[in-house]
Amino acid sequence: MVARYDVIVVGAGPAGSTTAYRLARAGARVCLVDRARFPRDKPCGGGLTLRAVRELPFSVEPVIEDRVHTLELGLRYGRRWSRRAEEPLVLMTQRRRLDAFLAGRAAGAGAEFRDGAKVTVADPAGAVMIEGERLEADVVVGADGANGVTARAVGLPAHEHGVALEGNVGYAHVSRERFGGRAVVELGAVPGGYAWVFPKGDHVNVGVGGWQSEGPRLRERLRELCAAFEIDEADVRDLRGHRLPMRGASRRPSEGRVLLVGDAAGLVDPLSGDGMYEAFVSGRLAAEATLDLLHGRADDLRPYAERFEAAFAPLESVSWRAKLAFERFPGLAYRLATTNLSWRLFQAVVRGDRNASDTHGLRGAPLRVLQALGA
Repeated sequence: MVARYDVIVVGAGPAGSTTAYRLARAGARVCLVDRARFPRDKPCGGGLTLRAVRELPFSVEPVIEDRVHTLELGLRYGRRWSRRAEEPLVLMTQRRRLDAFLAGRAAGAGAEFRDGAKVTVADPAGAVMIEGERLEADVVVGADGANGVTARAVGLPAHEHGVALEGNVGYAHVSRERFGGRAVVELGAVPGGYAWVFPKGDHVNVGVGGWQSEGPRLRERLRELCAAFEIDEADVRDLRGHRLPMRGASRRPSEGRVLLVGDAAGLVDPLSGDGMYEAFVSGRLAAEATLDLLHGRADDLRPYAERFEAAFAPLESVSWRAKLAFERFPGLAYRLATTNLSWRLFQAVVRGDRNASDTHGLRGAPLRVLQALGA
């Protein structure tokens, strides 16, 4: 007998679990599947901006380990700049804890959660195979990441990728006073990206990321980061590399009865490498489009593609141009990024008080200049 659901969500990361939660809360019969056994870890900086948190219909306070009030920017381990905000800019967590928490919220809302269940086939008509078992649904939501089976199976286009390498260093080996509550970002440390030190509960996360072509050199870039901040490379644990699917203008987020969300849809910000906000927004849009179909308010899932484009295309243009500006004119872009006007703009964007694509007015001037430099 074939198991039948309204929606099958493949992948229980932030995008998949929040999609499943919204659908289950609305009364849909949802099956949330993930090939890993939970809890499981994932390579990720683990930062949640306040604009990302605002997209959630519940609090994530139980899994928050640190609050970033201070942003420190460096340029190739030379020039330094830092500012402190009264309110937190970013909430820090670990994916092992966050993803288990979100999947638990989805299950609590009524979704059937199957972990340790590997999807081997996805059908655009609305079916998946899990190790020989066939599951059918009106809609399949692909949330299984940049290399997931859902995007490949329905022939959706590949994404341009970046790469990153990261690990953890316990506070027994680095100063909590130096790094606690502070996000350190080193611009120009890697072509097409940056290096970072982010605080967690009992450790810091250190990493480097950039263009895909930088993959063979990331280990050396990480050594440079450690040397600059007097971190013994031998103290870096849980070292992992991963790909970053960048937004691409030719990307389609749906095909037939399949929708893609989060990393599966290529939703990693090209400039920051962050994908949490995009995961939560795409999950909300996917849930809305799916419910419209299930309740007869729409004949197909094309409205998802339209809403997806409206939400992310403006951000894509701004982010790519800003990224290229830092690549081509690092010194000038750094000076622009460290002005008081840019600091105020940054705070407004990460808190969700202003859209990153809004370049109007005096406060939008830094973005207008960056776009011009990256055009």
